[in-house]
Amino acid sequence: MILLGADHRGYGLKEKIKKYFDEKNIEYKDYGTYSEEITHYPIIAKEVCSNMNLGEDEAILVCGSGIGMGIVANKFKGIRAGVCMDEEAAKHGKENDHTNVLILSGDWMDIDKAISVIEAWRVPEYLHGRYDDREKMIEEIENENMK
Repeated sequence: MILLGADHRGYGLKEKIKKYFDEKNIEYKDYGTYSEEITHYPIIAKEVCSNMNLGEDEAILVCGSGIGMGIVANKFKGIRAGVCMDEEAAKHGKENDHTNVLILSGDWMDIDKAISVIEAWRVPEYLHGRYDDREKMIEEIENENMK
């Protein structure tokens, strides 16, 4: 399942992503916001990341720049969030960095670009092998610093 969340600046793009997911029969759950009324991105990112079933769920978060959502998402143990503005970053993030949360910019992306980035992120699988050591290092850092 893909969990979706956005603040007020990402709301419009999130709603367009939902329409695309509906057309493609992609299962998702919307955690808000549900209007363009001002909403603080930390609240939405916390709600989405708190409800992720790690190892099964993925998430897409949208705020103005994407940066704020990314900062909050990466405060959660087991979350590997990446702000991706293009397809190569999204593909690399999944294959090499094992991202499970994709962060998009509501201010700087239109729906066509967002769909292209989402599809580039959804398709590849994590490349095990040399990247496993890095993932273990990240887990060790999390265990040392996230109590």
